[in-house]
Amino acid sequence: MFGFLKPDPLKKLHKQYDEKLEAAMKCQRNGDIRQYSILTEEADALYQRIQTLQAEQQD
Repeated sequence: MFGFLKPDPLKKLHKQYDEKLEAAMKCQRNGDIRQYSILTEEADALYQRIQTLQAEQQD
């Protein structure tokens, strides 16, 4: 009945993913390519988790 009050894990992961990409973009613009690559890799891992959760929800 009160399912809308439960936190959505996908929404949280999407927010974290967007924040990682934004931080990576800022690092790239500042010339910190090493940190950019680290943040991009972390964002990619989050994206893989998002894809996995979306696939599980569709089943």
